[in-house]
Amino acid sequence: MDIIGEEEKQELLEVIESGYLYRYGNTDDPKFKAKVWNLERSFANKLGSKYGLAVNSGTSALLTSLWALGISPGDEVIVPGYTFIASITSIIFARGIPVLAEVDKTLTLDPMDVKRKISSKTKAIMLVHMLGNPGHIDEIKQIAEDYDLIFIEDCAQALGATYKGKSVGTYGDMGAFSLNVYKTITAGDGGMVITDDEKLYERAFAIHDQGHLPLRQGVEQGKRTILGLNFRMNELTAAVANAQLNKLDKIKTKLAQNKSLLKNRLKETEEIEFREILDKEGDAGTLLTFFMPSKKSAIKLAKKLNCVRISESGWHVYNNMEHLLGKMTVTDEKCPFVCPLHDIGEVDYEKGMLPQTDDLLERGINISVGVSDPGLGSAFGVKINSTEQEIIDAAETLKRAIKSSL
Repeated sequence: MDIIGEEEKQELLEVIESGYLYRYGNTDDPKFKAKVWNLERSFANKLGSKYGLAVNSGTSALLTSLWALGISPGDEVIVPGYTFIASITSIIFARGIPVLAEVDKTLTLDPMDVKRKISSKTKAIMLVHMLGNPGHIDEIKQIAEDYDLIFIEDCAQALGATYKGKSVGTYGDMGAFSLNVYKTITAGDGGMVITDDEKLYERAFAIHDQGHLPLRQGVEQGKRTILGLNFRMNELTAAVANAQLNKLDKIKTKLAQNKSLLKNRLKETEEIEFREILDKEGDAGTLLTFFMPSKKSAIKLAKKLNCVRISESGWHVYNNMEHLLGKMTVTDEKCPFVCPLHDIGEVDYEKGMLPQTDDLLERGINISVGVSDPGLGSAFGVKINSTEQEIIDAAETLKRAIKSSL
């Protein structure tokens, strides 16, 4: 929200003055600006993918992807225990079974635990590029190939992140992104799906638009072959997203500068261990994450900074998902619709089931660089427009707080 300005206002005015708020319009009318269509093409081109699909949220992007990929009742999908709850609930509402796996010091899926969690029912792996950094793409992709599994990339928090020069989301069968207010760029809300597979694109489009084929015009376009829902993005949301997408490179550059300055000021603080970054050039730069030497010292530091440890960051941590924890069955009130777990009876999600993840998150601290989100634990830090002196001051405050928390 710190970089909303005249560009977004102009894009919105064009839509309002055109009279076309719906994603479809008369292509022969020069007033129709086709903001959603343009966003889809621009987004795909920017990330190096063949097809882009705009939807109304990051959650819709995940659910659309899972349905397009054919996740069926009883299919197991391996997903990290540290991720926003939408990664898990989208699997449940696709009638699959989330299998929670450990994260390592990257705070993304631990490939070793992914292998341990594979069973005869495993259908897919969802790699979440958490906190703006790419996960173990090579390893997870290889595991998916070895076991003939679907590879889904949840890039909700990682727009702008790359791995070996390619955008995250372009390595898997499908990639899902969010345009929520706490993301790299924002339209208030909204999401994007990308893929290189034409059939998956057509299926995803139909799912998000009542079964229609891509880019229909008018009310109807032939016979619909599958059932769909309404996850469409409107022209107003796309207008803001288009303006924001044009700023992505500048945003990434500024975030990288801010994070480098902040991190360099902290490097002499030997007591902390920075989160492992697999591709330093591919870091989206939205957050700076480190681990304190103990849970006790992390608790002290969080209190001094008026923030929380990562383990306390709400529905980003499986231990805090009270509506998920416990046994889930076909009659469970937690599944008010058609419960996806009927094929296997009961699934048990318990606190403490991922001890490696628990240890890291209990010692972990998120510092804002561009994303100031108390829900992520990043209430302390700097903003994208912070001055060099403000960043230095924040670093010095942080250093003193770390020293006094040991």
